[in-house]
Amino acid sequence: MSMNGAEWLARSLHASGQTHLFFVDAVLRRTLLECERLGVQPVLAHTEKAAAYMADGYARIAGRPGVVAAQSVGAANLAAGLQDAFLARSPVLALTGRKPTAMQHRNAYQEVAHAPLFAPVTKFAASLDGAEDLPRQFRQAWAAAVGAPPRPVHLDLNGLMGELVEAGATEAPLAALGAWRAPAHRPAADPAAVEAAAEALLSTGKLAIVAGDGAALSGCGAELLALAEALHAPIATSLGARGIVPTRHPLHVGVVGTYSAPPANRVVHAAEMVLFVGCDTGDQVTHAWRVPAPGARVVQIDADPLEFHRSYPAEVALLGDPRVTLATLLTALGQPGRDGGFAAWAQQQVEAWRASVAPRLASNALPIDPARLCAEITRALPADGILVADTGYSGIWTGTLVEMQPGQTYLRAAGSLGWAFPAALGAKCAAPARKVLCWSGDGALYYHLAELETARRRGIAVVLLVNNNSGFGQGWPNLRRQAGNRPGAAEALLRFGPTDFIEVARSFGVRGIRVERAQQIAGALAEALAAEETVVVDVVTDIESRAPEPWTP
Repeated sequence: MSMNGAEWLARSLHASGQTHLFFVDAVLRRTLLECERLGVQPVLAHTEKAAAYMADGYARIAGRPGVVAAQSVGAANLAAGLQDAFLARSPVLALTGRKPTAMQHRNAYQEVAHAPLFAPVTKFAASLDGAEDLPRQFRQAWAAAVGAPPRPVHLDLNGLMGELVEAGATEAPLAALGAWRAPAHRPAADPAAVEAAAEALLSTGKLAIVAGDGAALSGCGAELLALAEALHAPIATSLGARGIVPTRHPLHVGVVGTYSAPPANRVVHAAEMVLFVGCDTGDQVTHAWRVPAPGARVVQIDADPLEFHRSYPAEVALLGDPRVTLATLLTALGQPGRDGGFAAWAQQQVEAWRASVAPRLASNALPIDPARLCAEITRALPADGILVADTGYSGIWTGTLVEMQPGQTYLRAAGSLGWAFPAALGAKCAAPARKVLCWSGDGALYYHLAELETARRRGIAVVLLVNNNSGFGQGWPNLRRQAGNRPGAAEALLRFGPTDFIEVARSFGVRGIRVERAQQIAGALAEALAAEETVVVDVVTDIESRAPEPWTP
């Protein structure tokens, strides 16, 4: 049956199980109208970056590509919005329009060569001249997006709004790609490598495991915990893998690296061998390559061969899906007799740190200590709740002090300030039955305040918690020290507000709750989480309160 490109694209998205598509006008108008008719909800955002962040949050929860679209002049903004999805290994399908070939290189209004801007933030890109190109390139882009490692892809469609591809005809069958989810493939590691890894892991008593974003994507929490228990090995995680195992488990030592509480770095640095599971070895997770200690032995499990030997020579490299590979590794290990001394020492480090921070978790200080806010979120987050955190201090506070249990999900910005609120809206679209709580600093929220209108208009119910300290808290003490006897200069650089975000929310028609005392937090969170609408919880906190700092060798 012949159909035009718009019909083919909309029907294929519907057949693939997509529930939402995020965009900024004007692009793919015929497609969007057909999507809406079929029940795939187009969500109009106010900036291309916000739309990209929504698609990213959707993708991380749904496991299928989040779809985002913008016309030619918005393509550069859209490319910038894909950076976080690329860094976090999130499958996003970006669709842009471009003016026809006859208008290129002739100073056409609003037109630049935007395709090169997508090169650093995508793993696949194609240019489509007509509807006949759409079926093949759509399938290829989707396959690339969910293949290891999942990352954004880009299709550039002929026409300012992609209208030339929409208007053309195709007789190709629909692409029903609902089963093509990330990770798309689960290969097992080579049996010989598995045996070599088992032998290496049993050769030392001081073994630590570091699980990363790839492990979280694989969903290998049960296998990871079983391996750790068999080997009496403490588990640390990257920030993106927070919650892959229960954070209160005796073997869990916390987030390792730069955004870490002290115990994790101490434990991983003390290990004689480190097993990296679906984890890159970049500067954040290794605290600028100081953790593990120089000379520590390394075994790596990863679905992406390019992650091997990047920073540390791997004694054994196991190429395979983390969940499948851990299962085969458990079989190879059998029931080893292991000394639990190192794990017991690691647990003591965690318990001592928790005891030291406990008074802050119960603090009634004014202004509010964000540590108390973290404790209240731990108590309030539903058993299947989703916690979305921005970058910087938002990631450190939540990654070190909010405890996670099985069934809950933690999403974090991979580095883009302002990501969290739009991403939370996308996450809610992917999981409408789950409660979504977003932690954003006031500095981050200023980026995308306009999406409060989107949340109200589309009825996307999230709890937006604002850590409102009237400044960029993470860098504040260092800058103040550098300013010396010029405190006003430091104020001018990093302080702003104060802003009453309840008044801001009200101006968008959104409900808000102001919290100025620690004793009010629990009630405010309970009220907001019970609501079936977006609620802003504006918490006035102390910019002088310091988040946990990493231990440095």
